[in-house]
Amino acid sequence: MDGEHIRTSVVFFCHDGNGKYLLNKRSQNCRDEQGTWDPGGGSVEFGERLVDAVMREIQEEFCTTPKDIEFMGYRDVMREQNGKKTHWVSHDFRVLVDPKEVRSGEPHKCDGLTWVTIAELENFPEPLHSQFPIFLKQYRDKLI
Repeated sequence: MDGEHIRTSVVFFCHDGNGKYLLNKRSQNCRDEQGTWDPGGGSVEFGERLVDAVMREIQEEFCTTPKDIEFMGYRDVMREQNGKKTHWVSHDFRVLVDPKEVRSGEPHKCDGLTWVTIAELENFPEPLHSQFPIFLKQYRDKLI
């Protein structure tokens, strides 16, 4: 991917309906920000509806089907990646899943999964993905 295109992504923060949210630790095989924790997400494929991208990515990453999908908003994500400027339009979702069904569907990209409350994130011991604090700040009121 070169820096001359705007890409579209979905980011989803899965929850159990009881105040716990799912985090994924990015492995060394991820495209960037290895070793950081994030909620989950991926690219929208050409011709794919956003909600279909959320459902596909959650099935791929967490081996489960969403019970409810809530659109929270969007963010312009402009970063530099491997020396190239990137611009992603991220469509952000809060998604209810059954925690008993959740497991890593991409173990080569995932070094671990954990469930946390929003309050626990304030003192989370591991590094977070660079965009995750921005996500949390923008949507905090919708997550509690």
